[in-house]
Amino acid sequence: MAEMGDDIFDQTVRSDTIQEVDLKSTMETSYIDYAMSVIAARALPDVRDGLKPVQRRVLYSMIELNNTPDKPHRKCARIVGDTMGKYHPHGDSSIYGALVNMAQPWSMRNILVDGHGNFGSIDGDGAAAMRYTEARLSKISMAMMADINKDTVDFIPNFDETEKEPVVLPARLPNLLVNGTTGIAVGMATNIPPHNLREVIAACVKIIDNRVEEDRSTDISEILGIVKGPDFPTGGIILGRAGIEEAYRTGRGKIKVRAVADIEPMDNGKHRIIVSEIPYGVNKARMIEKIADMVKDKRLDGITALRDETSREGMRVVIELRKDINPNVMLNKLYKQTQLQDSYGVIMLALVGNQPRIMSLKEVLDHYILHQEDVVTRRTRFDLNKAQERDHILQGLLTALDNIDEVIKIIRSSKSVAIAKEQLMGRFALSEAQAQAIVDMRLRALTGLEREKLEAEHRELMEKIAYFKGILADHKKLLTVVKEEMQEIADKYGDDRRTQIGFDDDDISAEDLIPVTHPIITFTKFGYIKRMSADNFRAQHRGGKGIKGMETIKDDYIVELIQTRSHNFLYFFTNKGRVYRLKAYEIPEASRTARGTAIVNLLQLMPDETITSMIPVVPGEDEDKYLFMATQRGIVKKTRLREYENIRKSGLAAINLRDEDRLIEVKLTDDTDEVMLFTRFGQCVRFHESDVRGTGRSTMGVIGINLSDQDCVIAMQLASQGESLVLVSQRGLGKCTLTEEFPSHHRGGKGVKCYKITEKTGDLVGVKSVDKDNQLMLINRAGTIIRINIADTALLGRITSGVKLIDLKGDDEVASISVVQREDLPLEDEDTSESMGDGLPVDSDQARENQESADADHSLEDLLVRAEEDQSAREDDSEEEE
Repeated sequence: MAEMGDDIFDQTVRSDTIQEVDLKSTMETSYIDYAMSVIAARALPDVRDGLKPVQRRVLYSMIELNNTPDKPHRKCARIVGDTMGKYHPHGDSSIYGALVNMAQPWSMRNILVDGHGNFGSIDGDGAAAMRYTEARLSKISMAMMADINKDTVDFIPNFDETEKEPVVLPARLPNLLVNGTTGIAVGMATNIPPHNLREVIAACVKIIDNRVEEDRSTDISEILGIVKGPDFPTGGIILGRAGIEEAYRTGRGKIKVRAVADIEPMDNGKHRIIVSEIPYGVNKARMIEKIADMVKDKRLDGITALRDETSREGMRVVIELRKDINPNVMLNKLYKQTQLQDSYGVIMLALVGNQPRIMSLKEVLDHYILHQEDVVTRRTRFDLNKAQERDHILQGLLTALDNIDEVIKIIRSSKSVAIAKEQLMGRFALSEAQAQAIVDMRLRALTGLEREKLEAEHRELMEKIAYFKGILADHKKLLTVVKEEMQEIADKYGDDRRTQIGFDDDDISAEDLIPVTHPIITFTKFGYIKRMSADNFRAQHRGGKGIKGMETIKDDYIVELIQTRSHNFLYFFTNKGRVYRLKAYEIPEASRTARGTAIVNLLQLMPDETITSMIPVVPGEDEDKYLFMATQRGIVKKTRLREYENIRKSGLAAINLRDEDRLIEVKLTDDTDEVMLFTRFGQCVRFHESDVRGTGRSTMGVIGINLSDQDCVIAMQLASQGESLVLVSQRGLGKCTLTEEFPSHHRGGKGVKCYKITEKTGDLVGVKSVDKDNQLMLINRAGTIIRINIADTALLGRITSGVKLIDLKGDDEVASISVVQREDLPLEDEDTSESMGDGLPVDSDQARENQESADADHSLEDLLVRAEEDQSAREDDSEEEE
């Protein structure tokens, strides 16, 4: 029995066919087949519709299920089941994962699936099981499917050849760029960031316009001016344009993305950092966990509290700091050591003709436009065929109506429908389709109204046929149709950019992209700064009510208002005698009514350090000039500007101060001018700046004016700045006095009286040198600004109080004053303008009411001016006699 068993085994082995193969070649062939399958049928998107196969199959399954935006949501399990059973023979987890991703607003710029239920979170939480969630197509995804039933794309058999599936979707929107994609294939990967729909379509329109109107191709530089950069759904700030340009030109690049974080002061003198947007793809919960671990390990010192206060209103991560910690320094550490700043590596790889290719932005747009040309061509050909078929039937029906008696006779005399059709075809030269339509014709078609309908439909079809043929015959007309349809999508679904384009310190070309303007910079008592357009205010008569300058927090008001050039430096001098520096364009722009940005977000100020003076400096021109400084205790100092060239981000010591003294004002001089110091109690000293010898940066200075008890210096002006001085007191009274009326003395004296202080006037708050063509801006503590011509103010003697310049209510006081040039800030026409400030429309009735109020005050003030001038003249004469 054992021998018999062995024989059987030997026969079995000998009967099997054993084929020897080369393992190396077999593995190569098998691995290449696998790699190509992953590349072409799984991991990479098609350049035309920007979808991977699983995404395309999910969307097509949903349209077949009639799961459209106007229908109720369907269970995701049903959608996944249909997709898997008909088109995608893989695991349900991969299908559901693709469905969930298309429904997450933090993953896709314009979601393609409208999800209902728990679809995860930006903290990395997973979606609920598909038996719990529901979904339907989003409105914009219908544009991806538009006209798919009009032979616009090719269909192929599914995996078991029981169904047909589209090779690509018509994709009326450039989805590859709009929503971006990420995928890891074999030996290659793609990572395309999301973009703004309006910008991408505008670039497509530009390419089409150049081809239609000028018969030329579009240069990549033209597109770079339209597509500013990626537009992430989570917002953030892109640092610099160098990485963007490299990615768009070559298909590869690295983009730095930074979170949006603001520094806010707290009641106890501490600061907190508020993070409202994070870089794209960053897990918020993991980011917070890493910051907490770094604090625990003492790698980040100074953070006292870390909270996630994110709600339906938006993201909010709060990082509270110790009182002695510089918030700007801490924020920079967070950028450097955590994912508050991240890099996004761009690889613009997609399938072109089923082959993977890395493309520039221009190539991606060209392929998309080519796809749309093909879609519109095939759709037009389909519509043309349908119109011609229908018109062919109508011509047969109209022929029958023209010969209705004979047609009826033929049909009645025929024994069958087939015989009737043959006789009609032979008698009237009709096609079989026309004959069939005639025998199927109802009796109501014999009425005159029905005949008119048929004739109207025939005329309409002839127009459509001519239109369709025109599109197919003229390539430029075809491109125009493509452009118009793209523009419709942009108008319907486009929105504003979410991601800002900021500046990178390493990007040397950034400054060249900033246009040269002449903005107004304002700075408030509580440290809020902003940059505004120069035409934000219109002139009013003296004594007017003013216009609303800005929305401030309680007790805040503007203390500095200057005009400069966008590329000039702004030197910031602080109460502690330190100096910081920024370019004017680096200050965030805001509207007239906006509060602005806290200065601690821009400068690394020390605790309890505040800005007391700002001066604009022209790079390359002012290095040989002097910085002339004055302190509250009457100390002055003169130092060459070049000694302050190497200002670090953390600032530089500008002057050594005594205890309880503070720096109040700084001027840029050329050592040939005369300096005038003004005090709160109305004293003034004038001396030549050569009386103060130049000293180094780290020096204290010398005495400029000898102050009486409780008095302090409030202003410093140069004699050359204007032919007269405008002096304004707390209660809004002011005057102009000729500069020559102030005698010149040596520094260190008590000076002479420059303003008559009374209970009605209050203390002196501001002094500015002016010319008659200048204009004066007055800012009260409520933030209201009024702008008047210097020519409208009273020219009075040195020892007078002046006249009312601004109408103040209750306990309100003038906070600060500023002078602007009329030619730099052109006046608006008060009679025709119905807008104020930054161009925001205002009610015309309100505008007239404001103007009437200003005019009424002007009439009243005319009387007050005469009375004040007469009284001042009498008091002047009396004092001179004494």
